[in-house]
Amino acid sequence: MNKPEKYAVVARITGAHGIKGWVKVHSYTQPTENVFDYKPWQIELDGCKQAFEADSFRSQGKGIVAHLCGVDNRNQAEALSGLDVCVLREQFDVLEDDEHYWYELQGLKVYSLVEEVRVLLGEVSGFLETGANDVLMVKGCSHSIDQKERLIPYVDQFLLKVDTDEGEILVDWDPEF
Repeated sequence: MNKPEKYAVVARITGAHGIKGWVKVHSYTQPTENVFDYKPWQIELDGCKQAFEADSFRSQGKGIVAHLCGVDNRNQAEALSGLDVCVLREQFDVLEDDEHYWYELQGLKVYSLVEEVRVLLGEVSGFLETGANDVLMVKGCSHSIDQKERLIPYVDQFLLKVDTDEGEILVDWDPEF
């Protein structure tokens, strides 16, 4: 596998909030407020990562909003809309052997056993949070059985093995779905 990126995406800025530079934040952490434990945030602007620090944040409706140091008006906040918030991966806690951060699964090949034969379904292209459970988005790739996108629930019932060292996930999933 390639050398892993030293940053991981932990949130996305989804828009401006108000006129004083606050931004709406969609956090990928659990619980959502944990995104503020990571400092500094790195946001790519004009091809360069720039460091930002949230000096204040709060719940707002069903989401969270934050004020970033140096972002003091709506125009500056709008310029960050749609951008990912990254942090150094070395800040993450070490997980148990059977637990994985989403970034560790991104790009892994997904195989299913069909009549005892491994079949390549594609590779992990993203994740969905459905409330009930997380879902792997698996997109066809070169050498996969087709180019379909599959949504596979990330639950023990369908996950047989996750091997990040080998770069693959083995699932119990009918390729026809």
